Amino acid sequence: VCTATVAPARKEPELAQLPECLGKGKGKGATGDQVSLFVHDVKPNSEDQTQLAKAAFKHLRTLRHPNILSYIDGLETEKCLYVVTEPVMPLSAYLESRAAGRGLNELEISWGLHQIVKALSFLVNDCHLIHNNMCASAVFVDRAGEWKLGGLEYMHSAQGDIAVPRKGVPELEKYDAPEITDSSKSTGEKWSADMWRLGCLIWEVFNGPLPRSSSLRSLGKIPKALVPHYCELVGANPKLRPSPAKFLQNCRGPGSFMDNSFVETNLFLEEIQIKEPAERQKFFQELSTNLDAFPEDFCRHKVLPQLLTAFEFGSAGAVILIPLFKVGKFLNTQEYQQKIIPVIVKMFSSPDRAMRIRLLQQMEHFIQYLNEPTVNSQIFPHVVHGFLDTNPAIREQTVKSMLLLAPKLNESNLNVELMKHFARLQARDDQGPIRCNTTVCLGKIGPYLSASTRQSVLISAFSRATKDPFAPSRAAGVLGFAATHNFYSMKDCAFKILPVLSTLMVDPEKTVRDQAFKAIRSFMTKLETVSEDPTQLSELEKDVQAASASPGAGAAASWAGWAVTGVSSLTSKLIRTNAGPTQPAAPAAEQVPAGTTTEPPKSGKWPPEIRAPPIPRWDGAGKRAVAVGQAAGPAWRNTELLGDWGLEENWEPLDSDQGPSKAELARKKREERRQEMEARRAERKAAKGPLKLGARKLD
Repeated sequence: VCTATVAPARKEPELAQLPECLGKGKGKGATGDQVSLFVHDVKPNSEDQTQLAKAAFKHLRTLRHPNILSYIDGLETEKCLYVVTEPVMPLSAYLESRAAGRGLNELEISWGLHQIVKALSFLVNDCHLIHNNMCASAVFVDRAGEWKLGGLEYMHSAQGDIAVPRKGVPELEKYDAPEITDSSKSTGEKWSADMWRLGCLIWEVFNGPLPRSSSLRSLGKIPKALVPHYCELVGANPKLRPSPAKFLQNCRGPGSFMDNSFVETNLFLEEIQIKEPAERQKFFQELSTNLDAFPEDFCRHKVLPQLLTAFEFGSAGAVILIPLFKVGKFLNTQEYQQKIIPVIVKMFSSPDRAMRIRLLQQMEHFIQYLNEPTVNSQIFPHVVHGFLDTNPAIREQTVKSMLLLAPKLNESNLNVELMKHFARLQARDDQGPIRCNTTVCLGKIGPYLSASTRQSVLISAFSRATKDPFAPSRAAGVLGFAATHNFYSMKDCAFKILPVLSTLMVDPEKTVRDQAFKAIRSFMTKLETVSEDPTQLSELEKDVQAASASPGAGAAASWAGWAVTGVSSLTSKLIRTNAGPTQPAAPAAEQVPAGTTTEPPKSGKWPPEIRAPPIPRWDGAGKRAVAVGQAAGPAWRNTELLGDWGLEENWEPLDSDQGPSKAELARKKREERRQEMEARRAERKAAKGPLKLGARKLD
């Protein structure tokens, strides 16, 4: 079983009298799972120690319980005795390692004690055995932080005589109950001695190694919620000590030490296979909020396997995604690739709409772990079906996900397949916000397109958007031209772009007109610069060619964090305005009708709930356009439909040489007039003074 071992990790002071020391090793097979190795060296004149080692070997091999140290294999020779178990470390070493950091919290201790008491209950009630060695050195902790009961050297039958005191082992005598050292006292129940030792274990967990039996009278750092139950364990009368089952019942009462979400979660996980599907669904929905307070090792080694099993063999579905990605934050890249990526790939092929939309919404959490072959061959072919879905919410999320997937798509998927779907959505989708965001996304992924695709697609796509009946789409077309200006030659600007933008100077919506004027001035500035100094034409053309050949990494990085926000609620509002049939298969969280239209009324006025995109403005230095503020037009209010376009730094300012506009001057004049009128009213009021109570104005 064990192919390699290291020197014993440490020999605990508490283990000095025991016939074992703990080391590490690797199991056989391709996986090479970690194991722990207990070794006893047979020495001359140590027959008693050897018999204890063999007794522990026998008990460990025959006892099977989740809370007892798990036996894997063993070997007995004339010189050594080997016992291979699951990978664990002594509780005392675990407490020391955690004390160096944030320490062991009460949630972890409550569940650890719960496990040890469950193991004692199993020994007493099911096996009729007395452990007879309960202390910190008999408890071990696995990778998930689960406590396991070991130290089975002194175990004996409950039907036999009471064990004699271990006078030759002074390290263990301090854990003996008073009735063992004093034969004149009553012996109590069969569990009485072990429950006394459980009290010693509790004392050691909170206060460190027990120096002597009399130290049990000092509570030290034992929590107040646990004090009453601890006092019952170390009471002088053995008949009053509770059984393991009774102790758990008392500690699980309302407000008691083990009444917390961590214990509840662990108990549910132990029985999750026999729970009803509705109960499992509710559990996974609530699990995400609790994971933040749970230990990292517990999440990685206990919760994650249960989530993967629930997906593989259960009917948990999309509800496991949020806790799955929360736990995934604790994994390194290799673990994420091995454990979570296969599940994600399988989820994308699921016909469950709720799962598909949740995956698209959570893509930012796992996109960095997906390699290009996996994206192109196993994920993108399933994602593109969302472009054809009858549910607008799924089409919307599919469009938004393309910004994250675009850098990993191959040339065929990006420049052919994706452009085909974008052209259809932009031209024929019945939802205005989806057409708008398709235009926005196209502008964002422009740097990843091939040069030939950019020349044939961008100008025609943005030109089409400027004729869209949905005003934000027209504004998006203008902003698309501005964001991708470094891809166009001077001829393109003069012959193809400016004629399109000029038609928007008489657009019914002021926001669109404002954007058109700004973009036209900027393109005109570039053309005027070349006209004044023709020598700059070659430099500008070189910049265009360089950007087309290999767009700057900085531009791609500035767009990588973009996401279209607020469109789900906006789409829902638009659809509710025009009630239509509901899709029965849509996910509950995103169920919206399909087949409705969001075209503007004939009057050109928009419903009050439709709000404007943030408008790019240039800073004082004219270095970068940033989406700030809200539209000045009356039709929209404060939305983030279009996002931040992240224009290039070489995009010249619009207002630096134009001076304030007439509208701006009129607004400032009105503001000055208003302040002047308020000042005059205040002066007149102060001159009259306050009216006196009961005073009457005389003619």
